[in-house]
Amino acid sequence: MPQLNPSPWFSTMLAAWLILMVVQPKLLSFTFPNHPSGKPTTPTNTSSWTWPWT
Repeated sequence: MPQLNPSPWFSTMLAAWLILMVVQPKLLSFTFPNHPSGKPTTPTNTSSWTWPWT
């Protein structure tokens, strides 16, 4: 059964663990220079449309 042969998948598994354990924490520690601002507290003024056929 070729599924049980670990040789073609072992390097893929090691690369995945390398990405998960080494690269990902470095990317997650990145801080963004611009923090997103919150939504405005004042509601926007909306008006209904006037349809010419009604």
